[in-house]
Amino acid sequence: MTLRIGCIADDFTGGTDVAAALRRAGLRTALVFGVPNDTTTLPADCDAAVVALKSRSTPADEAVADSLAAQRWLWTKGAAQVYFKYCSTFDSTPHGNIGPVTDALMDAAGATVTLHCPASPPNGRTVYQGHLFVHDQLLSDSPLRHHPLNPMTDSALVRLLSAQTRHRVALIDWTTVRLGTEAVRDAVLAQQQAGVRHVIADALTDEDLAVLGAATLELPVVAGAAGFAEGLGHAYPATGQATAEPWPDRGRAAVLAGSCSARTLEQIAHFYATGLPSLHLDVLAAATGRDVTGEALAWYDEQDPTLPVLIYASASPEELAAVQAQLGVTEAAAQVEELLGTLASHLVERGVRRLLVAGGETSGAVTTALGVRAVLVGEEADPGVPWTYAATRSGDLALMLKSGNFGAPDLFTRALTEAK
Repeated sequence: MTLRIGCIADDFTGGTDVAAALRRAGLRTALVFGVPNDTTTLPADCDAAVVALKSRSTPADEAVADSLAAQRWLWTKGAAQVYFKYCSTFDSTPHGNIGPVTDALMDAAGATVTLHCPASPPNGRTVYQGHLFVHDQLLSDSPLRHHPLNPMTDSALVRLLSAQTRHRVALIDWTTVRLGTEAVRDAVLAQQQAGVRHVIADALTDEDLAVLGAATLELPVVAGAAGFAEGLGHAYPATGQATAEPWPDRGRAAVLAGSCSARTLEQIAHFYATGLPSLHLDVLAAATGRDVTGEALAWYDEQDPTLPVLIYASASPEELAAVQAQLGVTEAAAQVEELLGTLASHLVERGVRRLLVAGGETSGAVTTALGVRAVLVGEEADPGVPWTYAATRSGDLALMLKSGNFGAPDLFTRALTEAK
């Protein structure tokens, strides 16, 4: 098997998002969790493979090392082009990790120029004049300015990326993008000849992203969000391999939520308003040694097995700040991951066969706890939110890993109650 394209995502839900995008482009896509090794296998006849790392918020040197290991593995599978997928809100600290990881991947590939575009129009992310918008707001005015790990207080992508790399960064604006593939290709070449290594591109529509994908098909390394990856995927000849996968045994259904994003909080509120069973985890109590996991499982065992349940540690910005003030940011996050990862294992052992997980770090904790290393990507419930299929020790599992900001407000109830 030879891959057409390999992708490295900087968190688990980002990996799910970009894998869904490649599948929409007609590529049969596998998703691998964590740094692969010599024993990591892929489903048969895959056109694309996405390696989902937990490198968005780790120290830059760790993010670089893991990303390079993933790149080397993808090369062994035949991937001539590597796509570095980061969040459509450019989540990154002033020191990385987007710049350091991109530079390292380019150095390893011998690349001298790359193109970045974090636009994802179906999810309301667009880039205009080098500024990133979330729907009708600048990124710096959106709820992402309150992100608990990487608050985004600037919207100017050239400035954001310039702080993370010693190389030159420049912009190809929308007036060039709208002229088409050749114009973008010529503009990238001109920037390369001028000594620019990182080129930011504007994009307002999926058509713009298709232009960018066609223009960068020959670059060894490209970078951006899922929308750009889909545009790139469409530039590869279709194989017809991306067919619907069989739905596993229905079993019981559950949601585990750790994200504190505004959209996830809306989804939790909608689930609660429908009268479906929901339970909030007391993170502070867990930190003092109380058996919060045991209490949650006892509650779960009392619920109607025909109904989906929601167990969540998500909190409002004020509640989150209070928890972080007592535990610290790192310890608070670790407590949430430990709780939800452990609960996932117990729930699957109890017969859950449809599991929806909200939040990138939470998704990482859950897949690690379940021992899930690779999944095949299926149909989307909402843009960027596909079902995936995996085998676990307790049986087949339909697993949905949702980025905190993605999905309609009714996603939890709709995804778990609609007939398949």
